[in-house]
Amino acid sequence: ITTEADFAHHSSSFPSSALQVLYFHAPWAEPCKQMSTVLRALASTYAAEPTPRIGFLSIDAEEVPEISEQYEVTQVPYIVLQRDGKTVDTVSGSDASRVRAAVERHAGKSNSGDPGKLGLPPAQTVTKKADSAPSEPLAPHSQTNGNGSATSGGAKNLSAYAPSSGDPATVPEYSSAQNNDQSKEELQQRLKELTSAAPVMLFLKGTPSAPQCGFSRQTVSLLRERNIRYGFFNILADDEVRQGLKEYADWPTFPQLWVGGELVGGLDIVKEEFENDDDFLADYKAGERRNAGGPAAPQKQATPA
Repeated sequence: ITTEADFAHHSSSFPSSALQVLYFHAPWAEPCKQMSTVLRALASTYAAEPTPRIGFLSIDAEEVPEISEQYEVTQVPYIVLQRDGKTVDTVSGSDASRVRAAVERHAGKSNSGDPGKLGLPPAQTVTKKADSAPSEPLAPHSQTNGNGSATSGGAKNLSAYAPSSGDPATVPEYSSAQNNDQSKEELQQRLKELTSAAPVMLFLKGTPSAPQCGFSRQTVSLLRERNIRYGFFNILADDEVRQGLKEYADWPTFPQLWVGGELVGGLDIVKEEFENDDDFLADYKAGERRNAGGPAAPQKQATPA
């Protein structure tokens, strides 16, 4: 798939009952090479039928960013399973067995070929453990009974437990809802401070010297080419900021560029701004010296574990 029109044409050619496997990849991402091989092998095990029950579409996430944004693709490889235009499952990363298990769960097993001979891993299965005592003892305060419920010594099965009026109170003085509201307010305040930590702030995957996705890499290149001085925040180092900023900004993908505490947008919008306005971010140029960007204030910049 190379264009939006191409995607619309091919996706609409499948019957509504067919499963569509959308594979988002990027040429620079090493894991995508393995996943491309896996998906080609998996696709070959499903025989062509007059009324297809499954179809595979390969999409370069950077060549057609509109489609990537539509499916909220923030990393590659990324697989979306959809039926009748609705997403039924997603798989991120390069775990071939997870992909195969997801495809077979929604489309049924292949009707031709031998996946094993093609080097595909066996489908993942989950087998419930039989009711029996564990062969290896757990920690003294975390034993497991036959029903999978935690027990302490000879305590009763907690799956049938209900509190009585004689039980001591265990809730804190404030409700969890109040606690969540306080935590949310604290996060909102932190995000407000972060987005204003520098006149121009870039929230990206990785750092300017080592971007972890192609979208971030291209945004860094745009800023560098124009000698823009900016602060940055590695959202991979802090999942609270990563998830919270999506809601705070009402923008689901990264990178995100902020100017003066206001969201400009992602890669596409930044590109358009530079193309349509020669003075875009001109006030933030670093002079003659080529600038690679600088981190947010030390107390605000997250440190990877």
